[in-house]
Amino acid sequence: MDHVKGRFEDSNPFRFWLDLVRGDRAFGNQLANIRSPSKYIIMAADAMEIDDALYSITISQWFRDVKLFVIFCQTQNVLQILLLLSMGFFFFSPTTCSRQRYVLGDTAMQKMAQSHVFLSGMGGLGVEIAKNIVLAGIKALTIHDIKLCKTWDLGTNFFVHEDDVLNLRNRAEATLHHIAELNPYVQVMSSTDPLNETTDISFLRQYQCVIVTEMKLSLQKKMNDFCHAQHPPIKFISADVYGIWARLFCDFGDEFEVLDTTGEEPKEIFISNITQSNPGIITCLDNNPHKLETGQFVTLREINGMTCLNGSTHQITVVSPHSFSIGNTEDMEPYIHGGIAVQVKTPKVFHFERLAKQLINPTCLVADFSKPEAPLQIHIAMLALNHFQESYARMPNIGCLQDSEEMFKIALSLSKTLEGNPQVNKDLVKWLARMAQGSLAPLTAALGGITSQEVLKAVTGKFSPLQQWLYIDALELVTSLEKASSEEFLPRGDKYDALRACIGDSLCQKLHSLNVFLVGCGAIGCEMLKNFALLGVGTDRERGMVTITDPDLIEKSNLNRQFLFRPHHIQKPKSCTAAAATLSINPQMKIDPYLNKVCPATENIYSDDFYNKQDVVVTALDNVEARRYIDSRCLANLCPLLDSGTMGTKGHTEVIVPHLTESYNSHRDPPEEEIPFCTLKSFPAATEHTIQWARDKFESAFSHKPSLFNKFWQTYPSAEEVLQRIKSGESLEGSFQVIKCLSRRPKSWPQCVELARLKFEKYFNHKALQLLHSFPLDTRLKDGSLFWQSPKRPPFPIQFDFNDPLHYSFILSTAKLFAVIYCISFTEKDMSEEAIFKVISRVKIQEFQPSNKVVQTDETVRKPDPIPVSSEDERNAVLQLETAIVANETTKNYLQMKELAFEKDDDSNGHIDFITAASNLRAKMYNIEPADRLKTKRIAGKIIPAIATSTAAVSGLVALELIKVVGGYPFQAYKNCFFNLAIPIIVFTETAEVRKTEIRNGISFTIWDRWTVYGKDDFTLSDFINAVKEKYGIEPTMVVQGVKMLYVPVMPGHVKRLKLTMQKLVKPSADKKYVDLTVSFAPETDGEEDLPGPPVRYYFSQGN
Repeated sequence: MDHVKGRFEDSNPFRFWLDLVRGDRAFGNQLANIRSPSKYIIMAADAMEIDDALYSITISQWFRDVKLFVIFCQTQNVLQILLLLSMGFFFFSPTTCSRQRYVLGDTAMQKMAQSHVFLSGMGGLGVEIAKNIVLAGIKALTIHDIKLCKTWDLGTNFFVHEDDVLNLRNRAEATLHHIAELNPYVQVMSSTDPLNETTDISFLRQYQCVIVTEMKLSLQKKMNDFCHAQHPPIKFISADVYGIWARLFCDFGDEFEVLDTTGEEPKEIFISNITQSNPGIITCLDNNPHKLETGQFVTLREINGMTCLNGSTHQITVVSPHSFSIGNTEDMEPYIHGGIAVQVKTPKVFHFERLAKQLINPTCLVADFSKPEAPLQIHIAMLALNHFQESYARMPNIGCLQDSEEMFKIALSLSKTLEGNPQVNKDLVKWLARMAQGSLAPLTAALGGITSQEVLKAVTGKFSPLQQWLYIDALELVTSLEKASSEEFLPRGDKYDALRACIGDSLCQKLHSLNVFLVGCGAIGCEMLKNFALLGVGTDRERGMVTITDPDLIEKSNLNRQFLFRPHHIQKPKSCTAAAATLSINPQMKIDPYLNKVCPATENIYSDDFYNKQDVVVTALDNVEARRYIDSRCLANLCPLLDSGTMGTKGHTEVIVPHLTESYNSHRDPPEEEIPFCTLKSFPAATEHTIQWARDKFESAFSHKPSLFNKFWQTYPSAEEVLQRIKSGESLEGSFQVIKCLSRRPKSWPQCVELARLKFEKYFNHKALQLLHSFPLDTRLKDGSLFWQSPKRPPFPIQFDFNDPLHYSFILSTAKLFAVIYCISFTEKDMSEEAIFKVISRVKIQEFQPSNKVVQTDETVRKPDPIPVSSEDERNAVLQLETAIVANETTKNYLQMKELAFEKDDDSNGHIDFITAASNLRAKMYNIEPADRLKTKRIAGKIIPAIATSTAAVSGLVALELIKVVGGYPFQAYKNCFFNLAIPIIVFTETAEVRKTEIRNGISFTIWDRWTVYGKDDFTLSDFINAVKEKYGIEPTMVVQGVKMLYVPVMPGHVKRLKLTMQKLVKPSADKKYVDLTVSFAPETDGEEDLPGPPVRYYFSQGN
């Protein structure tokens, strides 16, 4: 098909038709006359419409030749997609994939959307990998399996259902539909052909990546040799989970080039000095750490003095955390001031060895430094398992001592063939033989997430690949299983046999009767529910319940990570939808969904009684404050808490167990650095500063001012009354700003355009002129140095140019927002270039008049309070209000505005359009690198980058710790984890052991201790203090309730309080049964600080 028809939609609602001919110069000429070509809707020649698509074109000579068409499409019609795919287009949805684009970037997304992947083995691990890479958005996936669905699969594969088992369906065919519906832009096919040592595997040439699971080692070696020998090599990945052990192997060929090894933003370092020496040493401004590594490259710019360095690139050697050398600078001019060093991302080539060679001399990533010997020990044990399987054509029988001994002999023999003759761990081999048939769903989820990230690396060349082995184990689970009888692990013919083989039946039953509270049903929440379903959490008939809550509705941007949701779920509650989807995985689960936020306002719902019924709380949240609050509630009610979070490829998990570990609130991250007020207002130095400035302008003009306006007129609904009260000398808060807003209120679309034009002049011309008036370019500080030197950049006034797309974009987006808040209608014709040009050409711009306003330069000074209204301003306000009343412009419609709430994910509302245009104009004014719309949206919207791979990994690791909590494991068994899958690095650490605080005389406490005192109606403060002394052997000298000091002896009048009743002092609400107080004790020697004590829970009556 040679022709495609399209409809163009600009940022205004203009719509017109274009004839699109691939490679047609005429189309390029038409495109050149279009402003902001942001939205297209493509229509195929047979009139099948693809709705609401975003059509982005990368042009090389264009206006010479069309080089590449990229369609970002949001349609769900597979036939339409296939039609355009046949024409050479490829797809991904900008809305659905928005969070992932921040992780991978568009170049990697495009490579991924052209990749074909082959995946063999659709057990629990295979389906995890398939889920993640289909959600990510590869072009095509072939899933292969020759096995039929069994009852066993119901507890490992979340896409296999009971009817698949009854009808003996092939696992690949049974899961095909479910995998395909995760992402309609990915072609998913199934294969059930035999795959063995005699199979012709030349068909693999059509794939860029081959993944194998549940495959014999001999066949793995054959397939790996074939993949490695291709030109270019086919990336080969092998992954397996055996019981409580997991293995991952990667081979991406002799030479695998990675353009970006970390995915981090290039570092920008402000320079304070460069020496004239060999080597020349660069020192960072204000001794800020540069965070560079020796061997990396930087490009230098904006240097005054050594100007020959500007634009040059240098390999650096780290001298100190605050300085680095760049080479010989002896013969250069002296350094004067300024300069920025920008890190340059350089490609890195990784070298891989074939599987056969790596089996003998493995290169392993160490994940747990408390047992660095573990990877090699597991490597030998798994090799023994593979050899056992090939020798006996079966896996070792569960709990069979004879098989265990045979596997140990094989391991001893194999160790002699490996480099260095590594030692065999007999216990590990024994347990592996005993559990090898089993599969631990949480471990499968964790390895599935990690493996999927390696697949994405293989097809995109983004991030550092794993070299070459990763072994993960949950060996800590064994500590409580050693005394269990072999019958505990034997199959019973139900869906939990794979789990039972790993942890025993008793622990399975504890999971089934578990009460869990899951807070949050986003990406991690969906993954956790899947893990709960496979573990059978909350399935016991008599006890057990999964309670979930999330106040949010499903958005389109959720779909590529929150795998329980589909397009038809959009705008439905997350918790209810997730509950229903989870029941399709395990119909026996009991799930109670709530729609409430967990916060102080909902403590009537999530009360102490509620928490006391929970066995464990699991958080799946995206903000620290919510975590801190829930942690405080778990601490108060002695409830275990499992926390986790992700940011792009990074993830963390934390286990909090009463009386064993510290709590989440026991440690605090350093506060986020705020941008100084003067930097935002007058002296931006980075893109982040200009974007935050634009966001602040949005809030001020379109949210704060309308809110203030509406509240004022709701308080004082009569303009005439306001006028009289002001005239009588009464001060009405906010009246000056409100009347000023009323007097300048636009009444038509042209006036909105005019107001936008005036704002342009104020923000981007007069502001610069005023700063240069206050601080001319030659201004010097007291020490003789120039005022305008790095990081301060002098502004340059911008002259408005209607033909500049950035200027036009600001006018259009600003005028639209003004029209919205002032409830002014406008048409497509109003937004035409002709109409806007006509309005702007009539606008009279006043000549700049400098003022004597003081410009703040102190970075420590916060935003000042509003300046008091002067008498002249009051007189002007009176005149303005009188004028408005006379003109009949104080009716109800005039006295209300529409307040806008910033919404980053609705591209039609113009919010990001305004912020992008405003921030980039300010960047241009200060000669700062502008940001594209995607980056602007991320920074302005405080978007947390996210990808399905890391959420799957995190949820699996949390579910592993859940099993330990349920089993009542000792402190040493618990593991926190931090990972960055991009590097890759995975680090398991012991949890922070709870600290004991000594008071004196052998009396101590931890954060989990709660002293209790039961009172009655006439119980006084003195009675309370005596009760503590009698019960705990130490007398409090200070009693505090939150921030309220109930009793501090040195405070005036506090001694009299000893006779007051606790009811009168605390003033509890009618339904409050107790209050938590903080007490302190006198130090052993005078002059020292009071000794802290534990919280004391005071009950108001004995019956509680």
